[in-house]
Amino acid sequence: MVKLTGLKKIKTAVFISGTGSNLKNLIQFSKIKNSPISIDLIFSNTSKAKGLKFSNQFNIKKYVSSFKDSKISEAKILNLLNKDNIKFICLAGFMKILSKNFIKKFTGKIVNIHPSLLPKYRGLDTHTKAIQNKDKVAGCTVHFVIAKLDSGKIILQKEVKITEKDTPTSLAKKVLRQEHKLYRAAIKKIFT
Repeated sequence: MVKLTGLKKIKTAVFISGTGSNLKNLIQFSKIKNSPISIDLIFSNTSKAKGLKFSNQFNIKKYVSSFKDSKISEAKILNLLNKDNIKFICLAGFMKILSKNFIKKFTGKIVNIHPSLLPKYRGLDTHTKAIQNKDKVAGCTVHFVIAKLDSGKIILQKEVKITEKDTPTSLAKKVLRQEHKLYRAAIKKIFT
């Protein structure tokens, strides 16, 4: 667990694979005076990730590595994280699984946001599964990352009602709105 020392913000990296809506939300959160984090690095496993545009927009260093050879990619990332003195990692739609070895080097310092009420629906297609199973509620979870997929200690969760009209797409939009609020609240909870 990382604790906030004095008024200095914790140097944070955000790992993305897609549009970066949670990344943008975290960057905006980091600019608030009482936010415990500063976003100092954006990492993506694909140069096609639309969220990389926020690197230029907010003048944040970015790094891309394909993960074709995950050992080499992880070694390069760890080197960069150490060089930039990064102390905390937020996964935000990062579609690669980090190795046990990588996670061990950042134990208790990597968090993820997942679009279901864990332990329900680990992995992909969470909204489709929730609708197919006729669930009354879906939601999102912020949790610590451990080697076992989507199984780390839960920090915070938020429920979202599923209506009869919901499709996986409409449900995803409703859950994403809550993800933005939940990620900020979870980070505050970690560091206070």
